[in-house]
Amino acid sequence: SCLPMQVTAALRVTDGGLVVVDCVEGVCVQTETVLRQALAERIRPVMTINKLDRAFLELQLDHEEMYQNFVKSVENANAIISIYHDEALGDVQVYPDKGTVSFSAGLHGWAFTLTKFARLYAAKFGVDEKKMMERLWGESFFDQKAKKWVKKGEGADGTPLTRAFCQFVLDPIQKMFNACINDQFDKLDKMYKALSADMKKEDMELRGKALLKRSMQRWLPAHDALLEMMVLHLPSPAKAQAYRYENLYTGPLDDKYARAIKTCDPNGPLCMYVSKMVPTSDKGRFFAFGRVFSGTIRSGQKVRIMGPNYEFGKKEDLAIKNIQRTVLMMGRRTEAVESVPCGNTVALVGIDQFLVKSGTLADEEGAHPLTNMKYSVSPVVRVSVAPKNPAELPKLVEGLKRLAKSDPLVQIQIDENTNEHIVAGAGELHLEICLKDLEEDYMNGAELVKGEPVVGYRETVSKE
Repeated sequence: SCLPMQVTAALRVTDGGLVVVDCVEGVCVQTETVLRQALAERIRPVMTINKLDRAFLELQLDHEEMYQNFVKSVENANAIISIYHDEALGDVQVYPDKGTVSFSAGLHGWAFTLTKFARLYAAKFGVDEKKMMERLWGESFFDQKAKKWVKKGEGADGTPLTRAFCQFVLDPIQKMFNACINDQFDKLDKMYKALSADMKKEDMELRGKALLKRSMQRWLPAHDALLEMMVLHLPSPAKAQAYRYENLYTGPLDDKYARAIKTCDPNGPLCMYVSKMVPTSDKGRFFAFGRVFSGTIRSGQKVRIMGPNYEFGKKEDLAIKNIQRTVLMMGRRTEAVESVPCGNTVALVGIDQFLVKSGTLADEEGAHPLTNMKYSVSPVVRVSVAPKNPAELPKLVEGLKRLAKSDPLVQIQIDENTNEHIVAGAGELHLEICLKDLEEDYMNGAELVKGEPVVGYRETVSKE
């Protein structure tokens, strides 16, 4: 992703990640970058093959072709995972028939794993769910005439057979698509009943694409599939910290701080990593957002704030301050709480002026800092910015300061020759998002005049 800062900051505070792959384009360079970063932080992946609505509606691929595309995506992701194999993490390759790959249409709000279909058919045919799951992927075909499962694509009498995944998973979805698009309401009624899709009265008034979207959401709600996959296959903080602590803690791995991180002990000494600064509604102030790795953080608690340049035993880049408030962030909402134990993420109020972008918090002098985050890219694309209304220049300067604080990868410079303000980012998409944040959040909607994005040239020696 060319939003590497957001990815890096998120990876530090989580133990599992959902890798999203476009079902049409497959695994791309960004997928590899993100996977590599995730595995370096010992984050366990699960995967979703996304944008299935495009495969059915726009491209209208035949089902065998769709299946082959999916297989290719899974194989390519697993090839990357095996390159960065880490003994401590074990085998984290992903497989649809083990429930670690889901299929989704994020924009339309529907998704499924093979678990969902295995359950449906296991109940219908009275067979074992696990066995059914294995049959729904790979070289598996149902011979209707002989009433048995076979491993090759032709029946006993030589007739070609349809792959189980296509027959039992893609065909029913295709039928739902066709019935919705062609207004076949009688057919839909039967399908809703058979699939126990809980359609409401107002849903039935929708037509065409809107009806399709709602029908799929009611039948295969995305949140159910994705959440189930994450709950079943991603580790708890207690489990994950047992193998992540060696990469996180910079001090001796047998001291009490390392032990408390390893066991995720809420009664141990405090150790927390702040991975990013999040702007608050209070002008110019930030939440310090991060994860508690050991101990419990409390409102009013006195903490040692170690910045990225702090060295153990020295005074540089160290501040000792009290936390004013501890806050839980839930989507766009925040809720003040008394204390937050380890394994959780938390936002802190009142220490933003002592941290530039990230750092470690502890409550004892003997604690070493946690490893600094490594960014996989550097800011290479530059763009000049100026306010449309020159009177708003102070607003721009204030906005740029806040932007630089909330995104560790952004660099702000003033061009010596033209005196223009320059924003540098990791790529055009990264810059576009930064400038959108700058206008909307940090300058309260004041308009900007932006220059053309420019990539700085560098020279190097290739051979003697």
